Order: sequence, then C-alpha cells, then structure tokens
Amino acid sequence: MESIALVRYFVFAKALEEWLLDSRQKQQWLGLSVTLAGVWLISQCWEQYLFGVNIWGYARWKDGALTGPFFEPRAGPPLMVIMFPGLMIYPMRMVQAKEPGKKLLALGVMSFLLLTMVIIGQRMPALLVLFGFFLCALLVKTTRVPVILATLSGFVGLALLPFLSPPAYDKLVLHFVQQIGHFSQSAYGQIYMRALNMVHAHPLLGVGYNGFRAHCAETTYVYGIPQFAHLVAGQEIATGCNIHPHNIYLEIATTAGLAGLLLFVCTVLIWWKTLFLAALASKELMPSMLFITLCMLFWPLASTSSLFTERTAGWVFLMVGWGLAQARATSGTQSTGTGTGTGTGTH
Repeated sequence: MESIALVRYFVFAKALEEWLLDSRQKQQWLGLSVTLAGVWLISQCWEQYLFGVNIWGYARWKDGALTGPFFEPRAGPPLMVIMFPGLMIYPMRMVQAKEPGKKLLALGVMSFLLLTMVIIGQRMPALLVLFGFFLCALLVKTTRVPVILATLSGFVGLALLPFLSPPAYDKLVLHFVQQIGHFSQSAYGQIYMRALNMVHAHPLLGVGYNGFRAHCAETTYVYGIPQFAHLVAGQEIATGCNIHPHNIYLEIATTAGLAGLLLFVCTVLIWWKTLFLAALASKELMPSMLFITLCMLFWPLASTSSLFTERTAGWVFLMVGWGLAQARATSGTQSTGTGTGTGTGTH
C-alpha cells in the first residue's frame, strides 16, 4: 500500500505538465514563487553568517554548516534546486544584454550565488551546483565567459574559506578529503556497501518499500558479497545502517530491485532527453535552467536525501513537471511555426 501511494508523485508531475502549468502566465507565477523562496533562503543564510543566528534565533549547525531558515542543516539541497530556474535565470538574461554594466552586474550576482553555496558548508549541494555551472557553460554559449569567470571566483572563495568561514572549510575541504581517502571505512561507504549487499541478495525485486531501513541491521547483509567482505571487516553493524541508502539509485534498487531500477533509469533518461531537446529548440533560457536542474537532481554519483520524503520529492517532481510543461510549450510553439529558425539562437 505504501508503494502504491508513491504513484502520487508521478501523477503530480504529469498534472503540472498537462493541467496546472498549461499557460505561460502560470509558469511565470511559479517562477516568481521559486525565486522568492530562493531569496528567502539566501537572506537567512547570510543573516546567520553575519549575525550568528537566523530569524528564529537558531545558530549554525554544530559542524559549521549554515542552516538558513531551518533549525537543521537543510539549506543546501533546496537552494541547489532553486539555483538555476529561480535565481541564475536573471543574471543569465542580463548577460545577453549589450550593456557592459548589466554584464558586470550579472557576473557579480553569479559569483555571489556561488559564494553563498560555498559558505553554507554542505558538500554535495556545493559540488552539484559547480557541476550545474559546468553544464550551463556548455549548454548556453552566449553566457559562457561570465559563467566561467563566476566559477573561478567560486574557487577563489573556496581558497579564502579558511578566513571567511573556518567551520565551512573544515567540513567542505578537510573532512571531505579525509572521507574520500578512507571512503570504504566511512559511514557513507558502509551504507552503500550495505545497500549493494541487499541488491546482491534480492536482485530482481529488492526488499520492498522502506526495506533498507527495515533490514539494514540484519547481519546477513554485512558480508553479503564475499569479494567485498574485506571492506566491511571489523565494522559495527550500525555503521552501515540508516533510514535510507543516501543515493537515489541505490534507494530504488533496494526498494524495487534491478527491475525497478531499470524502469526508473529509463524514465529519467526520457525526462533528460525531453528537456534537452526543449533547451536546444527554445530561444528562452528557462528550459535550459530546468534541464540543468534535473541533471543535478538525478546525477548518479551523489549522496542524497531519500527521494520519497515530502521535502525532497516535492522539489524533485515540481521541477520535473515544470520542465515537462516547458518542453510541451516549446513543442507547441514549434508546431505553430513561430519558433522556426530561432530555436538555437541563444544556445
């Protein structure tokens, strides 16, 4: 019954495409709402950074991460989702103007957005946003130079992080290097190994909805794959146990097995293809911004929150539905002949 309930997320995305975002005006209102959410997140991050607490009186997290308007370190993932369709869209449009002043202002805004993501101090959102900047430079040719310069300024900010925010530097750089150097013995490495052991034991259909959380403490999954046994030898069972596998694709594989994983990967590839073609065909920037967002959200080499929690699935499927609605609108424009010959003019 819980698995059946998950279908509502896909229905939500399809409803956005077919019904809720069936006009340009509705899409613009959604864009404004997402922008306001991004401004709220950023303002609270900087308030906490400059004054020590956010509007609710919460200080930064014990590991140094900025929490923004939340009481826990949750500012990074939603800001990553909002970054391109809600915030980067404006400097990207300014870059395409002829006035040098607007171009300089756009470069400043891009650099500020990237610096904000860096000082938040959450590793994976920061890495994925850098990945998004890379995709942006590849996809939107007219904005390539400012995006590259903004990325370089982000690396300068990272170099200055020991002075700007020592706690963020400890987490983003020092702890990250240490974790990667001993990844198989880290908590993430153990969690991934536990998930792989579950898939190895139940390859076709997995262990069911929420199965990782229910079964990760069972000893049979600690040494499930003999070839990898040396990687988990001497570890406590609790080290590789959590409420979810911290990776979307491992979560699907443990939940629905390789059969479910194959169907999910095919679905994601169809979404990527649809948005990519819309980005190439449209003279507007929003399809490109949403394509980049979906690439970040479904990038396989990432530690993530559980896909099927409301605060994650809400953002993910909102962006999927919004992107599909944009693609449908682009396709409709092309079919009427109004977009012929101008689809790749800004890309």
